[in-house]
Amino acid sequence: MAQAAGKESFADLLEESLGEREHLEGTVVKGTVISVDNDMALIDVGLKAEGRVALKEFGAPGQPAELSPGDEVEVFVERLEDKNGEAMLSREKAKREEAWIQLEKQFEAGERVTGVIFGRVKGGFTVDLNGAVAFLPGSQVDIRPVRDITPLMNTPQPFQILKMDRSRGNIVVSRRSVLEETRAEQRSELIENLKEGQVLEGVVKNITDYGAFVDLGGVDGLLHVTDISWRRINHPSEALSIGQTVKVQVIRFNPETQRISLGMKQLEADPWEGVEAKYPVGATFTGRVTNITDYGAFVELEPGIEGLVHVSEMSWTKKNVHPGKIVSTSQEVEVMVLDVDPQKRRISLGIKQVTANPWDDFLDRFPVGSEIEGEIKNITEFGLFVGLTEEIDGMVHMSDIDWNMAPEEALGQYKKGDVVKAKVLDVDVDKERISLGIKQLESDPFEEAMGDVKKGQVVTCTVVKVVDNGLEVTVKDGVPGFIRKAELSRDRSEQRPDRFAEGEKVDAKVIAVDKASRKLSLSIKAYETAEEKEVMATYGSSDSGASLGDILGAALQQKKQDIEKSQKGSKDDDEGDN
Repeated sequence: MAQAAGKESFADLLEESLGEREHLEGTVVKGTVISVDNDMALIDVGLKAEGRVALKEFGAPGQPAELSPGDEVEVFVERLEDKNGEAMLSREKAKREEAWIQLEKQFEAGERVTGVIFGRVKGGFTVDLNGAVAFLPGSQVDIRPVRDITPLMNTPQPFQILKMDRSRGNIVVSRRSVLEETRAEQRSELIENLKEGQVLEGVVKNITDYGAFVDLGGVDGLLHVTDISWRRINHPSEALSIGQTVKVQVIRFNPETQRISLGMKQLEADPWEGVEAKYPVGATFTGRVTNITDYGAFVELEPGIEGLVHVSEMSWTKKNVHPGKIVSTSQEVEVMVLDVDPQKRRISLGIKQVTANPWDDFLDRFPVGSEIEGEIKNITEFGLFVGLTEEIDGMVHMSDIDWNMAPEEALGQYKKGDVVKAKVLDVDVDKERISLGIKQLESDPFEEAMGDVKKGQVVTCTVVKVVDNGLEVTVKDGVPGFIRKAELSRDRSEQRPDRFAEGEKVDAKVIAVDKASRKLSLSIKAYETAEEKEVMATYGSSDSGASLGDILGAALQQKKQDIEKSQKGSKDDDEGDN
């Protein structure tokens, strides 16, 4: 009975032992390194047979394993015995099991995990989480799309576990969520400590027509195009590129809206300081055309300092021409400083001032009174424009075409392309005008006909036309004159034009010489008044007791005698001749 009981006890122990051993399959156990031979390690895990594990399973990726006999290690028991009678052990699966256990704890606690991106798969990347392989979707790599992930690979980084399924062996992780949390923390800290004037480093995140958005580390600021550089920048892409690291200064910060305005040029010296000394009025410099508008061209004198050449200051002769037809962008031009306003940051420049003024040159060559010849370039309602040089035209006003012909009629005698001679009447350099005259090439027939006729002189006139308001007359060799109705007599009752007839001769006094209308103003009234004074002086005055009638009667009697005497003398001369 005792022997039977012993057998049953041994059988129970053996079955129990075999059950425990079978229970070890698929678990992680501790073992001892017996020996290290070549690239394999022999490990005793307390089973019937030892197992071999490749040394590479004990080393970190890309590094050799450091393993010595007697070291205790944890391995995964795949099978108790293989065909060679050895236990099938795996260090990698042991690490994976350890990792899963740890990862599950971290996943439940919402903690971040550390991993290494080591490969690419469809739709994303593979990540080693200390032995467990996880999937990193492409959209979860970064906050912004990343073109090249190479710099991120094989480098330990924090990740957030999004999903775990141990039964399927699936783990999904995100690097983006970690970055977003970090950005939020940085943003709060940055905004809390942000001050105007603060200098920060940032990365250009986006570029628009009006500026660039710079990531300061969790918060974006706007760098306006006018604050990028002191020099003119038409588009931010001329100076910046996406991903570029830049140093900026906080210009304005609104805590309520959390809007941040940034500047780069503020970190450089202001080139406008002392600009009046650098660019004195009247000095000439060479600059580069940076921008052309309808009203002029901007010329860069140095980086950050531009001046405007107004269209009126571009050329002495090219008027009403678009600036783009005179200069081109990026062209080097010589300019003169005309005005400097440091407060408004404006410099007025001139291009034409660095060349000779053609009007000054013309005046030197053709002073007033000179005769010149040119082709009629244009005819307007008020005169002729005559080409004098390649650049300059002069104008003959229609009143200066002919002495006698009506201006409109004289203007109609010419056509475009005719070559005419003219006299220089005036050169106005400031207004850039040259006045010419064609009629001035000949003497004024009015002046010639006038002879020695002067204001105050008594002349004999011939009535050529009787009009309601007076008499049209001619004097001497056809010089036209006019006697107004009020000037026809001293006696108001005799101031009637109908008293006179065409062809009648009358004596009158010249009271005005109008060279503009080329007429004399005459007065019979003034002549009679003057004659009366002369008679009074010759024959007495009313003060001596004589009446005006007596005086005039004596004067008329004397005049009658003088006439008769003159006629008798003429008769005697005729008889003597016979």
